[in-house]
Amino acid sequence: MLRPRPSTAAHRLSSARLPRLVPVAAAVALGLSAAPVAAMKIDTTDDRVTLEADQIRSQLDDLSVARGNVDLRQGDLRLTTDLLEFSTRQRRAWARAPVRVEQAGNLLEGRSAEVKLDTREGQIDGARYRIARTGGGGTARVLNFTGTDRLAAEQASYTSCRADDPDTADWVLQADRLSLDFEHNDGRAEGASLRFLGVPILALPVLSFPATGERKSGWLPPTIYPFDSRNGFELETPYYVNLAPDHDLTLTPGVLTRRGLSLTGEYRYLWAQDEGRLKAHWLPNDRTTGRSRGAADIDLQGERASGLHYQLDLQHASDDSYWKDFSRVLPSLTPRLLAQDLRASQPLSSWLGLPLQAYARVLGWRTLQVADAPILPPYQRLPQLGLMGQGEALAGLNWSTQLEFNHFTLRNRATGDTRPDGERAHLLGALWWPHDLSWGWFTPRMAINAASYRTDQAMSDGRTRASRAIPTLSLDTGLRFERSTELFGRTLSQTLEPRLHYVRTPWRNQDTLPNFDSSVNDFNEISIYQDNGFSGVDFVTDVHQVTLGAGSRWFDPVGGGELLRLGLAQRYLFKDQRITPERLGASGLGAESGVAASRFSDVLLFGSSTVVPQWRFDVNLQYNTDRQRTTRSILAARWQPGDFKTLSATYRFARELSEQVELGWQWPIYQRETPRAGGSACGGTLYGVGRINFSRRDARVTEGLAGLEYDAGCWIGRVVAERVSTGTSEATTRLMVQLELIGLSRLGPSPLKVLKDNIPGYRMLRDDGAASTTSP
Repeated sequence: MLRPRPSTAAHRLSSARLPRLVPVAAAVALGLSAAPVAAMKIDTTDDRVTLEADQIRSQLDDLSVARGNVDLRQGDLRLTTDLLEFSTRQRRAWARAPVRVEQAGNLLEGRSAEVKLDTREGQIDGARYRIARTGGGGTARVLNFTGTDRLAAEQASYTSCRADDPDTADWVLQADRLSLDFEHNDGRAEGASLRFLGVPILALPVLSFPATGERKSGWLPPTIYPFDSRNGFELETPYYVNLAPDHDLTLTPGVLTRRGLSLTGEYRYLWAQDEGRLKAHWLPNDRTTGRSRGAADIDLQGERASGLHYQLDLQHASDDSYWKDFSRVLPSLTPRLLAQDLRASQPLSSWLGLPLQAYARVLGWRTLQVADAPILPPYQRLPQLGLMGQGEALAGLNWSTQLEFNHFTLRNRATGDTRPDGERAHLLGALWWPHDLSWGWFTPRMAINAASYRTDQAMSDGRTRASRAIPTLSLDTGLRFERSTELFGRTLSQTLEPRLHYVRTPWRNQDTLPNFDSSVNDFNEISIYQDNGFSGVDFVTDVHQVTLGAGSRWFDPVGGGELLRLGLAQRYLFKDQRITPERLGASGLGAESGVAASRFSDVLLFGSSTVVPQWRFDVNLQYNTDRQRTTRSILAARWQPGDFKTLSATYRFARELSEQVELGWQWPIYQRETPRAGGSACGGTLYGVGRINFSRRDARVTEGLAGLEYDAGCWIGRVVAERVSTGTSEATTRLMVQLELIGLSRLGPSPLKVLKDNIPGYRMLRDDGAASTTSP
């Protein structure tokens, strides 16, 4: 049906039977980007096609020709050109003039196009494209496609840099021939090269990669560590094996200029009820040490329908120097203590009708010793068996219990270590009756700590068996007051919360008992209100004491955010303690640990504030009233005036132990306001990042990192140098260089985890999903 436009001589052709044009622009762009983008399809619920043009001529059941301002629409697809021919018999469309195709924000332009609508096969000449999802695009001399599942491109390019000519962009991926099979997730580039700032940085005769965001077996981009003070130059080339959708394997051969060849393997699985990771690192012949070296890192866990939960955490190194030479292989908060921990638990509530849980554990340690700085290895539990539970009885009375057996042994004793091996069975039980009202709380509590010991050598009193039972009575109570107030010209809600904590624990002789797992608690705003000054089971502080404290908080009454918090607390002993830190060999730690050497403990003052916009302050002071001096203090301040801008400073002081100053920063130091010549619209901001930890007592930098990040809009460059202390006068220095091509891949070792873990308030310049890590 032909009809003129109301205001022009143009015509409109409408037909529900007219075949649809295939939006190949999306498929082409997706393939070149090698990014996780799904192919676009037209909604088949509406086949109506609307064609507008200045002039339309049609032959019945044959050829229709549209000229001048041709505009073809179907759903969210729009094709514009100056000359369009369509054959109803062949079901084929030709765009004879420059053509533009738009769909869902994606754009394709070319000199001409031909599409066979029945099979959706076709060809586009001189294509230029851009993808809305990735912001990337490029050019192709010729594109041949079959539907949206397969295509082949000749002389193709791709970049996420916006430029009049993609070939002049900051980075460009080029290929002589590119073939993509979205159905089978198979991509292949022949004569592939990657150019950065006009310089080729990667070239391969054949490059295989995933055509979609799904995983695919093949080589990953190489990882280069330009400098490591222990290993020299390092090069790793990972090979990824996609075994199945729920498990995979990565094999990474590498070379270290100072040590030789290495091989790293990592196997991962994620099943319905189980997940895990197994990683191994191996040097067949370390030229520096003259022997084979290796390490293993295993993390497994799972749960069954019965509630049985298991977990395995295992780290192992072949020698004591491994943590120094390969710290990034075995990341750990305790790099010289590698845990070998297998545990399982099973709820028993369905069997016994009580909220009980049985558990079993085998815990070992691989202790990496250093001759000039040995450490005392912890006991191993071979095994640990227990039963625990917690619930509520009548009238709101709460109860908890733990019954446990441990066999303690020392596998790697330090020089001069005379601690005995032995066994311990203990019972921990408690009853408490909480009363919590809007204006305050009141909680009386009774507890028992009973233990029986057997050792393989005689204790100081000549016995190999001993037992003891220690009861504790405590009371925790406080009040809550609230009022409206003004602070710095702002109306706020203020609370005042005085608190009293009373504890009575009688003395029981523990001088001859072994110490398997007890240590001194830190002295802070939480531990000052605890019943026992020791952690673990073996030692219980004999106390008759009261802790008095008070806290005040200021809230925003509208948003509810806490703007200011202040508090103080102090203990008073009604009689002297007999169980002190010196009993554990921690002489000189009495004041710092909170186990008092006098009747009055140190005064603890603490607080935090975000009252001043863009600023955060934290303070923790421990003041000795007898000596009238500060025993320990932590002062911290952080300023964040905007995105990617943070400055922080922290001062830590422990009298006669340490004094440290820590500085951290992420700050823009240069910004290019005008685009680079050549048409590239990439911006440019240079950031400085780093953290320095300086010991005033030793007058040296103990640990730190410093680097630069440059965000050009379509790529990010990072250079970070890290110094990690491995001894009193020894450190490891390494350099990490990474190039992140937005929408394609990251090349080089990533320093992002190091930056996030070390710089308070650090923000990534891009989210993790912004740059897809190209699978092979």
